[in-house]
Amino acid sequence: MNRIAYMVIRNIFHAPVWFYRVWKYGKDEDSHTEQERYDYLRQLVKKINKTGRVTLEIYGVENLPEKNGFVMFPNHQGLFDALALIEASPKPFGAVIKKEAANIILVKQVIRLLHGLSLDRQDTRNAMMVIKQITEEVNNGRNYVIFPEGTRSRKGNEILEFKAGTFKCAVNAKCPIVPVALINSFRPFDISSIKKETVQVHFLEPILYKQYMGMKTLEIAHLVHDKIQEEINKFK
Repeated sequence: MNRIAYMVIRNIFHAPVWFYRVWKYGKDEDSHTEQERYDYLRQLVKKINKTGRVTLEIYGVENLPEKNGFVMFPNHQGLFDALALIEASPKPFGAVIKKEAANIILVKQVIRLLHGLSLDRQDTRNAMMVIKQITEEVNNGRNYVIFPEGTRSRKGNEILEFKAGTFKCAVNAKCPIVPVALINSFRPFDISSIKKETVQVHFLEPILYKQYMGMKTLEIAHLVHDKIQEEINKFK
């Protein structure tokens, strides 16, 4: 948390303008394209990460499908994950977050800018509605990021089991699945230090529908989990 305070102090004079523009871009009547909104947010995140003394090493951007309409599934290490993914991905995406975080100031505005969704993990009907909406949007060419662990791992670069249900939207949309390996993304905010940190983001080869067609969601979850853990193990 020391780094979060450090980031706030370093950007204190810019923060009001940034917050206003993020809020404005997230309004329903905003006329900017999704790419324009995302590009603004991405440049903002790059500045924040730089002033926070966090460097990203980004691998496999060429693995992102040329055609939009895919879902990225990264491991979940901590609060910095979102900043890492936004800086790393040149392609815009929506995000799914838990309902409890949906009304936190700034998180709320960023999710609205990304046209993301909140999920009530205790409400099965809500979960089904979210899956249906993501499926429809991905079929219409939007990209999404979903954390299949459901909660952050507190074991560093060791990932938790993936929840099979998180892959239903990809299966329904018959879209490419992009595994994403985050390495040391827990360090910037979990370690009580503001020393320089390096976070790695690895976009792995997409798994096309024809490759997972006929597989159960549990089998897909194990497949994606193992690909990400194998990639992380290479850099331990």
